[in-house]
Amino acid sequence: MAASGSSEVQARPPELFRRLIEAAMELERRTMQLYCRFEALFPEPPEVRAFWFEMAQHESRHFGALALVASLLESQPLRSIPAAPLLTRAHVENFRDLLDKAEGEAHEGLTLARAFELALAIESSEIEDLVLDLLSALRGESERERAVQLLIHDLGDLSYMIEKYAGDRSLLKQADRIIEQQLARLRGNATTPRASLSRAKPRKRTPRG
Repeated sequence: MAASGSSEVQARPPELFRRLIEAAMELERRTMQLYCRFEALFPEPPEVRAFWFEMAQHESRHFGALALVASLLESQPLRSIPAAPLLTRAHVENFRDLLDKAEGEAHEGLTLARAFELALAIESSEIEDLVLDLLSALRGESERERAVQLLIHDLGDLSYMIEKYAGDRSLLKQADRIIEQQLARLRGNATTPRASLSRAKPRKRTPRG
């Protein structure tokens, strides 16, 4: 997920907003299913299997957040929730293409290193910004910050997995660079406690709340 960092918001027409929600829910559901597929493909060692399960679990939380927004819109059809204007149809289509490719490779068979590479592309994609923007609109910027910090922990876990099981230095550098970009975004927000930033990048597996 590549956070935009933009503070500009605009109120989108309810019907357009509903279509965006539906598209995002489909993408989050497919991402969750992909990680479940990886969990089945790579049952050993147990640490790797647990990693894919937790990644799928995290996507289920995103799906739930979007389902909540969809319910709010259904209960009050004229409700207008601010959303960042940077998400475009091109972002959605690009992410669909990425998922199509990943699902195809998972069906045909792929290496663990390739699965990590696909997960990194997914987690650093711009489509995830929609979920963060919705959380911010519904519950304030602090909720967005918490979601970004959870993402950083996901990326930190992924970086650890790549380092331990893939042995791909180029991919590891890419993961660490994305983590640093997210950390830089959080450091730029004055409301983010410094103590949280110091713990944001795990180098070993840690529980996530």
